[in-house]
Amino acid sequence: MHLGISKYLLISISLLLVSFLGIILNRTSIIIIFISIELMLLSINYSFIIYSRFLDDALGQIFSLHFLTLGASESAIGLGLLVMFYRIRNNIAVSEMIIRF
Repeated sequence: MHLGISKYLLISISLLLVSFLGIILNRTSIIIIFISIELMLLSINYSFIIYSRFLDDALGQIFSLHFLTLGASESAIGLGLLVMFYRIRNNIAVSEMIIRF
């Protein structure tokens, strides 16, 4: 059974909308915000792979690998900053993350 490109893009758009809702509706947990950002990157990767498959071009898959490495580095840096922030203030609540100069 062959599904059209619109069915696959509907999955990608729904992943993107779920990740937007994860950021907008949850303003308390920074971990869930990071997970939502990763879900955004994965939905973009999925779109690249869909178009790469349907256009019979490998460039979309190369961009997908680029976004995967970008997401991994974003996660590593973000979690490192969270550990540092927790060591300084003993709290990682989003409402407490206002930097005072």
